[in-house]
Amino acid sequence: MEVAAFIAKWLGVKGGAERANYAQFINDLCGALDLPVPEPAESGVLGSYQFEGPVPGGGAGGNTGAIDLYKRGCFILEAKQSRLPEANRSQAQLFDIAETAPASPSGARYDKFMRDALAQAKRYAVNLPGNHPWPPFLIVCDVGRSFELYFDWSGSGRGYGHFPDQHSYRFELHRFAEAEVQALFRAVWTKPDSIDPRARSADVSRSVARRLADVSKWLEETQRIRTTQASDSERSLAIEETALFLMRIVFCMFAEDVGLLPPKSFTAFLEKAVENEAAFQPELRQLWSVMGRAGGERYASAIGGDVRYFNGGLFATAQTYNLSNSDRGELLEAAKADWTKVEPAIFGTLLEQALTSSERAKLGAHYTPRPYVERLVQATIMDVSIPSGTPFSTPPIKRPSLWRRAKPFTAASPPCAFSIPPAAPAISSMSPWKT
Repeated sequence: MEVAAFIAKWLGVKGGAERANYAQFINDLCGALDLPVPEPAESGVLGSYQFEGPVPGGGAGGNTGAIDLYKRGCFILEAKQSRLPEANRSQAQLFDIAETAPASPSGARYDKFMRDALAQAKRYAVNLPGNHPWPPFLIVCDVGRSFELYFDWSGSGRGYGHFPDQHSYRFELHRFAEAEVQALFRAVWTKPDSIDPRARSADVSRSVARRLADVSKWLEETQRIRTTQASDSERSLAIEETALFLMRIVFCMFAEDVGLLPPKSFTAFLEKAVENEAAFQPELRQLWSVMGRAGGERYASAIGGDVRYFNGGLFATAQTYNLSNSDRGELLEAAKADWTKVEPAIFGTLLEQALTSSERAKLGAHYTPRPYVERLVQATIMDVSIPSGTPFSTPPIKRPSLWRRAKPFTAASPPCAFSIPPAAPAISSMSPWKT
């Protein structure tokens, strides 16, 4: 079956009969994308790739449930089929579907409909047999309408979140005409590791870290030479300031890629600064002064436009340092990376890399790796609030006793303040708490 024929066959079918339709729908999808179809099931045994895979404890009330479609090491799929009568004329005309066909679903009622299916998929994930790995993906399928993708960002089976992000995790059926969507679902089905965003993030982070390492080392050595006669405390604080200088630069690289600064404006500034050494420090200092000031003139010549105020203290000072042409070139190459894929833990490593062990001890500036923070969050918060096998889908405001206990919690105390950047993504495993 061709993809166009698959879309034409299923787009807009009447809803409410997922048990009768979902297996044929999935088989047709596999045929259209040239994927293997599910294998015959063995009674009472969870296979590697099958419909109705039995999972003890995964059903309602702790009974044995059946996964609509399971592929070991790849995904758990739960199928529904909504009933919505309104027609979508543009899709109907595109694929020769009757104009009376149902429209693509949306709205709060539909979101709840899909959330319930997701909660069921999560129950199956945490109750899989011990010899089955956590599935990296959960798929919620509305037969004839759409698919939703969720990825296990934590790798523990309890950190499923929207994939690729919260704005584009739902794929309506007509989008399967797009080559990118076809490639994505082929990867989910057969090679989920190839689209693991954590691996891409690690690759980009390593590349960026290598470029920043030489700049950081040069700044560190320069400060040590300048503070030879200073006390240990003064020397440590001076070296810390060079780390904060790099962190401000790194933040600007990230900010332009996520829309907090005009797109590519900071990269353009670094391109000019490679050739114009005299402009580097004064324009950078003026940019940071504006970013750290709540009122007054918002124009910054470095980026050629107005900038926002950034609180939090990172730009409370605008200390800059003169860098060699090669070091400015390294910053430029680092800025060209896609900073939406750079691991935030790089902020912590920059600081720790700049300090000796004794200097870190005096400042209390010890970087905590992301896996450590995730383990603490899981053991002290997630496991307490979400009993094993019970997805936490209720907003915390409806759980007053738990919410009262959680409200005093803060991300870091002063002695471990530099753990905040890696702690922030780790706490993303608490996504069920988001309101």
